[in-house]
Amino acid sequence: MAEKPKSGRATVAVNRRARHEYFIEDVVEAGLVLTGTEVKALREGKANIAESYASPEDGEIWLINANIPEYSAGNRENHEPKRKRKLLLNKREIARLSQAVERKGYTLTPLKLYFNERGRAKLELGLGQGKKLHDKRETSKDRDWNRQKQRLMREQG
Repeated sequence: MAEKPKSGRATVAVNRRARHEYFIEDVVEAGLVLTGTEVKALREGKANIAESYASPEDGEIWLINANIPEYSAGNRENHEPKRKRKLLLNKREIARLSQAVERKGYTLTPLKLYFNERGRAKLELGLGQGKKLHDKRETSKDRDWNRQKQRLMREQG
């Protein structure tokens, strides 16, 4: 089962590669339309959003390729693990995100899947542009240099 921290948020899945692959410029919280067995599987802490993305279609935004495995105690009415799931956003957010994706070439990437304080499943979506190979190298150089600076500062006192 997913661990429940003191702040009330129970994190189910985190997409750690998203910040490595994309420059995340904006973060939006979205609700998910889920079936009962999907919620139970998420409460067990089973989900994978690493290979997934969000796409605007027909005035709605859909989460595609997110893997929520079948509920272990489910019956024949169990859900399909990789089905498209509708994201719940208000009209202005949908319009703004879909325009950014269509006009500017941005990508909607899921960053984190969690339960909020009220027990609702939420998805943190990042709006970002893809990094080139030299950008990824530069990011890793900066991260390594910052680690080295911290070590030197600790040694110096």
